[in-house]
Amino acid sequence: MRPEALAVLAPPLAFAVAWGVTWLCCRPGSWLHFLDHPNERSLHATPIPRTGGVGVMAGVAVAGLLAGLAGGLDRVAGAALAGALVLAALGLIDDRRSLPARVRLLAQVLAAGGFVAVLAPAGGAAVVALGVLGLVWMANLYNFMDGSDGLAGGMAVLGFGTLAAAAALAGHTALALLCAGIAAAAAGFLCFNFHPARIFMGDAGSVPLGFLAGALGLAGPEAGAWPLWFAPLAFSPFIVDATVTLLRRALRGEKVWQAHRSHFYQRLVRMGVGHRATALRAYVLMAAAGASAVAALPLGFSLQCGVITMWGFIYLILGWRIDRAWRRHEQAEVPKS
Repeated sequence: MRPEALAVLAPPLAFAVAWGVTWLCCRPGSWLHFLDHPNERSLHATPIPRTGGVGVMAGVAVAGLLAGLAGGLDRVAGAALAGALVLAALGLIDDRRSLPARVRLLAQVLAAGGFVAVLAPAGGAAVVALGVLGLVWMANLYNFMDGSDGLAGGMAVLGFGTLAAAAALAGHTALALLCAGIAAAAAGFLCFNFHPARIFMGDAGSVPLGFLAGALGLAGPEAGAWPLWFAPLAFSPFIVDATVTLLRRALRGEKVWQAHRSHFYQRLVRMGVGHRATALRAYVLMAAAGASAVAALPLGFSLQCGVITMWGFIYLILGWRIDRAWRRHEQAEVPKS
């Protein structure tokens, strides 16, 4: 079979591998059946396996291998895949043995630094530091947002699907197939993670997927596949929720590194919207953000700025409405004397 034909098979094979490995991880007899036990900050009530990320990253590895065999992946995309696979292996160890936070952070900084070194952006040390910080934050925010059935898997399907569409429109076939393969791998996992979830992604999946979102988001402008603002808009539902929540916790003097239940999506679930309805609403928001990003690509810079500003207002309104509903919910729960 010709290498080009192998690359075309990347998405369906990535889906099949991710589905099969995730199915094995769901089986109690599997050595990858690590249970996530709920605590006071969890949104679930029963122990559920947390190794679904192994299936996702197995599918991603297959997609990367096939795209690489086609000879179209450059060294920047290869560095993004390598860093993600290293973080996936570390995440699996962490899911099993709970590594210290400083070890996880050091590994993320090294992976991000290695990718930025390969990317070699112009602008000096400040730009390099900003790139490393952004990649580390993307890896962690994706992990923060992996707390409700179907949410992180759906963001991966729609976010990387958006990147695939942009790369295909720009004529970057190998990059498009790689992004489509990542989206397909996430879809294979989502078959088991949509409510009621049979398995969670865990650090083995959420951290490397966040890293890939940031790294490929930077690789696209380097290759001329999309502008710098494109990937942040495609993944903006996660970026906005996690960033606003972190800033609020920091301003309140809370320990931002500790687990909590104050994300917007967590509040929706706790207010009675539920996992399924929260995920479906998030999918609509994610799809709209991605579609508008693709639609804005052929527009002039001023119109693109207008689209980004529009989304800023949309998120302000959504955040205000959720905050208002949450205050009413809290007041209703206060016992009457």
